[in-house]
Amino acid sequence: MAAYDAICFDLDRTLCEPTQDPAALLETTFDRAGCDPFCSPADLRAAIPALPTAETDREFYENLFAEVTQRSETTIDAAQVPTLADAYLECTDPTAVEFRPGAAAALEYARERAQVALITNGGRKTQTQKLQTLDIADAFDVRVFTEPSAGIYPKPDAAPFEYALGELEATPDRALHIGDSVHADIAGANAMGLDSALVATDGGTDVTDGNGHRPTYELESLEAFESII
Repeated sequence: MAAYDAICFDLDRTLCEPTQDPAALLETTFDRAGCDPFCSPADLRAAIPALPTAETDREFYENLFAEVTQRSETTIDAAQVPTLADAYLECTDPTAVEFRPGAAAALEYARERAQVALITNGGRKTQTQKLQTLDIADAFDVRVFTEPSAGIYPKPDAAPFEYALGELEATPDRALHIGDSVHADIAGANAMGLDSALVATDGGTDVTDGNGHRPTYELESLEAFESII
């Protein structure tokens, strides 16, 4: 087992997952927007790697629905995109989250053995509400949110990893990053020279993004976290 000076965690779909049903949330969004359904929650997730950097949650979801609209075989009026973004945000409750299996124990185990960082592709306000719901707002030695105005761009950009390691005074060769996305978490960590662990999502573990990025470790859930530390 490897020993690390710094252990970094992603938040969404790594440490926590929403308790709102994704399909029901999207159905309500379409109803409120007065739009016929044209995509699934899986379509939304698949479009995320193609999105430009957003300054706000509102801009992120407008970019997301614009991308999915372009990919859809159904003719959708682009003018509906802002309405869809607003409806989705109105229906989404950031506090409706719960720990993923093994996440709470993994975080505590990591804290007993190393400095711990949060590196999340989400804004400070929204992500802090999730941390408060889980009662882990103060569980990290450093928390890194997406803040383009401050030069902190989303993973796989190097900036969030550089900031976290700098605050912890840790070197990449003694650090581990854990996340659920090959594109954001694994590719970003690998490019910085960190070891990486990929946590399987509901769809299983997809260990490649077509660009050769592979994790150091593959975990079916964070219940297996102790096996790599």
